[in-house]
Amino acid sequence: MNNILEVNQVVKQYGDYTALNHVSLSVPKGSIYGLLGPNGAGKTSLIRIINQITMPDSGEVILDGEKLNPTHIQMIGYMPEERGLYKTMKVGEQCLYLAQLKGLSKQEAKNQLKYWFEKLEIEGWWNKKIQELSKGMAQKVQFIVTVLHKPKLLILDEPFSGFDPVNANLIKDEIMELNKQGTSIIFSTHRMESVEEMCDYIALIHKSNKLIEGKLTDVKKQYRTNTYEVGVLSSNVEGLMYDLTQKFTLSQTDFKSLNDELKLDINLGDATPNELLNVLTQRGQVTHFVEKIPSVNDIFIKTVSEK
Repeated sequence: MNNILEVNQVVKQYGDYTALNHVSLSVPKGSIYGLLGPNGAGKTSLIRIINQITMPDSGEVILDGEKLNPTHIQMIGYMPEERGLYKTMKVGEQCLYLAQLKGLSKQEAKNQLKYWFEKLEIEGWWNKKIQELSKGMAQKVQFIVTVLHKPKLLILDEPFSGFDPVNANLIKDEIMELNKQGTSIIFSTHRMESVEEMCDYIALIHKSNKLIEGKLTDVKKQYRTNTYEVGVLSSNVEGLMYDLTQKFTLSQTDFKSLNDELKLDINLGDATPNELLNVLTQRGQVTHFVEKIPSVNDIFIKTVSEK
């Protein structure tokens, strides 16, 4: 079994509203899988089904080769966007309680909590109440109780919400380390730069339907436009522009540069990058030459706006 999770033709309705319309997904083992979509797309409904908070109306979910069942709760770690800590309980007491709900003995829980409290430098928080902590501090506690039972599948919904840049980077590093150790991760976020940096695979859900799924590099290849961002210094701009328009489609662009060069987006059409370079170098000095690879944000906006 190469997938940690398979969602097969899942349907979920709330009265007359369809939250998920025959949605199927495959999450490869050991991957970081970005689950994307606008608000109201159906992501939270799917995550709740995977966590057995609600059940699908039809379809099935397979976790690590077995049909989803109550014993799988201990294999999953889930950090919801709306955090669920008890504000008046002390941090240590609450962590021990939640760890034992996930199947750890009291001693195992203490050992894991000691490790994580030291790792995230919060040893002095054991007797503090959650309501005494800042949002970012509470987020650290929420992250710890999500991962301390060493889940096979980790589901993170907007995991960096509430963190300052330093602590967001700290948590990002811990997520990447857990992944290196074999944890499969579903990562739901609106921060597309985090998806670019961390995810191997993505799926895009919109209006209850899956529109995109696949390896991130393969998805980007599907959306590439064969366009290059070019900067060139030339003493004969008119001649250069004439030569370029004979073979390529041009448009103005802008990028940061130390030079005052001509800046263009150039679509190759059926030509090759070498053919474009030949034209540019005959008429000037190339200072910038980069393929415009579509970002996840570009793909997200294009796909959603077309539906």
